[in-house]
Amino acid sequence: MNGRPDGEDDLGDMIPFSSGDSEQDRPEDPAAREPNPERQRPEPDATAGPDAAAEPDAAAGVGAAEAGAAEAGTVEAGTAGEAEVGVPAAPRQRALRKAGMVSAGLIVSLVALGAGGIAVLKPYLSPEDFDGPGSGAVTVRIAPGSSAQAIGSVLAEAGVVASAQSFVRVTEERAVTNRLRPGHYRMRKGMAAKAALDLLLAPSSRVVRRVTVPEGLRTSEVLARVAKLAGLPLKELQGVDKALVGLPSYAEGLEGFLFPATYEIEPGDTAVDVLAAMVERFQLAARQIGLEKEAARKHVTPLEAVTVASMIQAEGGVDADYPKISRVIYNRLQKGTPLEIDSTVLYAQNRRSLKITERDTKVDSPYNTYQHKGLPPGPIANPGEKALMAALNPAQGDWHWFVTTDPAHRITKFTDKESEFVRYREELNKNLGTS
Repeated sequence: MNGRPDGEDDLGDMIPFSSGDSEQDRPEDPAAREPNPERQRPEPDATAGPDAAAEPDAAAGVGAAEAGAAEAGTVEAGTAGEAEVGVPAAPRQRALRKAGMVSAGLIVSLVALGAGGIAVLKPYLSPEDFDGPGSGAVTVRIAPGSSAQAIGSVLAEAGVVASAQSFVRVTEERAVTNRLRPGHYRMRKGMAAKAALDLLLAPSSRVVRRVTVPEGLRTSEVLARVAKLAGLPLKELQGVDKALVGLPSYAEGLEGFLFPATYEIEPGDTAVDVLAAMVERFQLAARQIGLEKEAARKHVTPLEAVTVASMIQAEGGVDADYPKISRVIYNRLQKGTPLEIDSTVLYAQNRRSLKITERDTKVDSPYNTYQHKGLPPGPIANPGEKALMAALNPAQGDWHWFVTTDPAHRITKFTDKESEFVRYREELNKNLGTS
């Protein structure tokens, strides 16, 4: 292989040519071994002028080169003119023309590539953007799991920002991608990307209703509160199919499983969505405290544990009293004594009061723990995590009675003597003004 492209002139290896006889067949000429001044120094040409006659050394150099070549075994050319080998004029001109065409084509290609490359990269290098805070109002929804690019696309489609890439760029520059949250946001049209990002990060821009469910509310009270604060129809909340909200297998209804917490209700959320969120929050708390495992350790079912927790929560007091109330319940269950929990008879009558009469204790209901031994059929309120923990971890003690003697200051007293219990009841009645 000669290493040149097809169709191009070969300007590579120069192959010497001969007069026809090989060097082996030609007889040795003794005269060729001895320098011949006449051969080495040709006669000056009279017509060449003085300059030609003044350069004998140059001619001599050519002759010496020819003699050295002959001595080295190369084929001797016939004359000095015939020994000159070089690039013919015509091929040289064609090579120059080709080089010029390649250079021109390369320049044109680079110019075209530059223009196209700028067109392609411009949205990334200098994306379109609006100026200022924008005007008007538009609500956008950011779906859960959205990337900065996806959020930028939503904003661009809504006319909030000029381009998705402008939003991506400012988000990356400020390194706040992980702070973007899903939800509905009240934005403005024609906003600079930076202003749009600021608004997305501001909690006040979220279109959301926050509903706080306190500990100890009954399900009927929870639904009424959600309807009022979230703007959902009460009938829709009351009519939700219980099979759609993810209740645990041991639950017999919503009571006890609408976990007290603050919930964010967004536009489009349904009654099922809201109640399912509350049940899901209960399930999370139950897993965290190991409800099912700890209930088995206490020799109660998970539903019974939640029922105990609901009574603890309904009786009130301070958090430190919860384990003691739990102990009173378990002590009375173990002894076979009716629980006589006031909140159970109030639940049976669907009312709230600090005053319990003799008539209340005689109400006909399976929830009346004055009339029926053991636990009520199910929870009587929606307990929080501390009440659930207390139901699973009662304090150590022999108490069989407790009375919240000062409801205003949440003071509860415990005893294992009935006489002290009677005295505590009198103290409560005095504080309530009923003695």
